[in-house]
Amino acid sequence: MGLILKLFKALNANQYPGQIALSFVLGMILGLTPLFFAHNLLTLALIFMLRVNLAGVVVAWAFFSGLAYLLDPIFNQLGLWVLQMPALEPMFTEAYNSAVWRFLHFNNSIVMGSILVSYLLAIPAFILFLILIKTYRKTFLAWVSKFKVVQMLKAADKASLVS
Repeated sequence: MGLILKLFKALNANQYPGQIALSFVLGMILGLTPLFFAHNLLTLALIFMLRVNLAGVVVAWAFFSGLAYLLDPIFNQLGLWVLQMPALEPMFTEAYNSAVWRFLHFNNSIVMGSILVSYLLAIPAFILFLILIKTYRKTFLAWVSKFKVVQMLKAADKASLVS
């Protein structure tokens, strides 16, 4: 619950919308791809090097992890299609004979398919999340701020800063 409150604080604060949208995209990449594989080291490095909202990363990761289970058959079919392309087969055969390629597990059809989908969706998802955040701030923020729960959370946050 505290994580969602931190996310709403970030959405309601003056934090740049691009930072929050990028945090959702990085969380999406972590969620859609299998977690314990080497390609996620790049994503984790970006999360820690860039100024992104960690609550946004975690919330997006949790949401897209659940969605990934539903999309695994599609990832598998896409990965098989790419891995079995006759034009790419010599490249994949040669790459698989190197230890680095086997370590990266790109010969796994679900890994290949999920990486392709998540990286291809990264830019459109960033634009979509950016539009949604700006729309939320423009139209819904004033409406949400009127709720008693939100006013109590703001008062409690100010009281914790004073003491």
